[in-house]
Amino acid sequence: MNYTLSRRKLLGTTVAATAAASLGRLGPAFAAADTPEQLVQRSVVEIAALIRNKQVSAVDVVKACYARIDVVNPRINAVVAQCRERALAEAAEADALLARGQIKGPLHGVPFTVKDSFDTAGVVSTAGTLGRKDFVPGKDATVVARVREAGAILLGKTNTPEFTLGGGARETFNLIHGQTYNPYGEGYLCSGSSGGAGAIVAAAGSYFDIGSDYGGSIRGPAFANGIAGLKPTYGRVPRTGHIVGYGGPFDNFQEIGPLARRVADIELLLPIMMGEDSSDAAMAPVPLGASKDVDLSKLRVAWYDDNGSVKVSGEVQAIIKQCVGYFRALGCKVKEDRPPRFKELADTRSAFSGADGREFMRRLLKKHGTVQASPGLNISGTAVPSAEFTRLCEKMDEIKREQLAWFEQYDLILCPVTWRAVQKVPIEFIKSPEWGAGYGGMTSEYNTTGWPAGVVRVGTSKESKGLPLGIHVVAQPWRDDVVLAALAHIEAQTGGWIAPPL
Repeated sequence: MNYTLSRRKLLGTTVAATAAASLGRLGPAFAAADTPEQLVQRSVVEIAALIRNKQVSAVDVVKACYARIDVVNPRINAVVAQCRERALAEAAEADALLARGQIKGPLHGVPFTVKDSFDTAGVVSTAGTLGRKDFVPGKDATVVARVREAGAILLGKTNTPEFTLGGGARETFNLIHGQTYNPYGEGYLCSGSSGGAGAIVAAAGSYFDIGSDYGGSIRGPAFANGIAGLKPTYGRVPRTGHIVGYGGPFDNFQEIGPLARRVADIELLLPIMMGEDSSDAAMAPVPLGASKDVDLSKLRVAWYDDNGSVKVSGEVQAIIKQCVGYFRALGCKVKEDRPPRFKELADTRSAFSGADGREFMRRLLKKHGTVQASPGLNISGTAVPSAEFTRLCEKMDEIKREQLAWFEQYDLILCPVTWRAVQKVPIEFIKSPEWGAGYGGMTSEYNTTGWPAGVVRVGTSKESKGLPLGIHVVAQPWRDDVVLAALAHIEAQTGGWIAPPL
C-alpha cells in the first residue's frame, strides 16, 4: 500500500506506526456483519482496521455515524454543526483510494468530530461566542489538519461554553447553541468545556474528538461521560487554531488532547497530533515512548482522595482505592501522598487568573465582535498592582519547583477528577463552598504544572443513578506513555466505556 500522508516530520512516528500496524491484525473476527448500531460502537483501532481491510466501506461508516447522531443529538445537543455532503464525498474518495491500493494514513476513513473552539476550514467555528456565530475559517487548526491528513473524516463540531471558559454552573452552555446534556442520564451535566465532545463520543456518534484542557476540560468530560481522555504534557501538542491559543501570562494552562472510548485509541491519536508546527513556540521536540514498554510492576505510585479542601464522596473514594489495589496486586510500591502545597497552588493560580481584572476575557470579546457575553463568562474584576502580579508569578514557580522535586520519588499519581459524580442541570450545590473547592480544584493544578494526566471509566455511580465514575492518572513530565500504560491497565480490569441507554 502507498501512504500519501504528507506533513511535517512527526516525533513519535514509531509509536503511531506500531499502533497502525496493529490495525491489520484484527482479522476476520471483525466481519462486516455488524449492524449500523454495532458499527458505531467500535473503537478507532477497530473501525480503522475494518475500513483498511475493506470489510466495511468508509461511506457506510460515515452514514452510520450520522444516523446515530440523528438519534441521540436531539436529546443531548452535542453536535452543533455538520458537514455531511463533504464528509460523504471524502468517504467516497477514501474508498476509491483503497480500491487502488492506496491509504492516506492510520486514520483512513475514520469519522470524527471536533470541539467548536478549533478552527475548521469551510465549517462554521463559533467558539460559543455570538461574534463568531457565522464565522467560517479558511484553514484548519493544526491538530485538525493533522488527523485529516492521516485520513480521518470530519463529521462536524461539538458544543463548548463561550471561549471554552464561560459555561458557569451549566458547564457546556452558550448563547448560540444552548445546553449540552449527558447521554447517561436525562437532564444531567456532561461537564466541560469539551462537554459536547465527551457526550457524542460516549453516545457513539463519533469515534473520537479533539478537546482542549485549560483546567480540566478534557478530563472532566471524560469522567462525566465515561470515556478515555488525555491532557498531554505541556509543550507536546500545538494549540495553533484554537480560540484560546497560546502566548501571554496564561500560556502554559492550555493544552490539547484526544477523547475516545478506548485507551488504545488515545495512544493511536496522540502521535498523529503531537509535534512542533512552526507556530506555537512552546512546543518541544520530545519523543513519545510506547506504553507497551512501561514495566507497570516497577511503578512507584502515590494516591490521595483529599485535595486539602474537600473530601471526596464515598463512592469516589471507593474507586480510587479500587484502582490503587490494581497496582498493589502488580507489586508496585504504593503510598498515600499528594504534592506539597497542593491547595496553595490552586489558590495562587486562581488569584493569578484574575490578576489582570479579566482584561483577557474582555479583549477576547472585543476581538471577535461579541457584544453580549454568556452569563457564565466572568468578565468583571480589578487588576492587581504589578508588584502583586509578580509575586503571584514567583509563588506559582516556587510551588511548581517544590512539587517537581517531590515527584522524583514517584512515577504515578492516582487521584480524583472531581469530588462526586455529575449532577442535574441546574445543580443546587453550585453555590456551596464544596463545589468551588472540590469540583474546580482537583484538575487545574496539573495544568499549572504541565504534567500529563488522563482519565478512564472505572465504575457507575449509585448516587447519581447510573452516571459514570472515573479515575485521574498523572505522571512525570513527558511520561505520557506511563499515563497511557496505567490507564490501559485500569481499563483492562474494569472494562472501561459502557454504551449509554440511548
